[in-house]
Amino acid sequence: MFTPENLLVLALFVLANLAAASSGAVFRPGAWYAALSKPPWTPPNWAFPVVWSALFVLNAVAGWLVWLTGGAEATGALVLYGVSLVINASWSGVFFGLRRMGLGFVIVVTLWLSIAAVMAAFAPIHALAAGMLAPYLTWVTIASALNLRVWQLNPAARAPA
Repeated sequence: MFTPENLLVLALFVLANLAAASSGAVFRPGAWYAALSKPPWTPPNWAFPVVWSALFVLNAVAGWLVWLTGGAEATGALVLYGVSLVINASWSGVFFGLRRMGLGFVIVVTLWLSIAAVMAAFAPIHALAAGMLAPYLTWVTIASALNLRVWQLNPAARAPA
């Protein structure tokens, strides 16, 4: 399991997740987001990097476990996994960079659907890997609701649709 080749592939999964996560470092919330009205159930600012870091680690390990177990059978599931990472990476640039809350909501709902699809694709190959994505799906559920509510609470801050 921990051969040099397998560890190299694990490193590639970690790097792919770091690449997706880097959009959050490039497109930060900043003063614009701080000035927006938010619902009282908004998680504290410190929670976002902590939670996302843990989720990306789980996501990387889950992808690696499917790669280890599935071989060629896992190709479709791993392509879907990669698409999901691209969708994830696009949200920060749209929401924080372009300040397009409505389009951000479309993207985060698409991300939710893609995570659910990845879980379904992973389950027959490696059930634990699929289960490892449950916290990710839960957090994206919260993020989707937060995105929608912030969009609703801030009509003057909306970019054109």
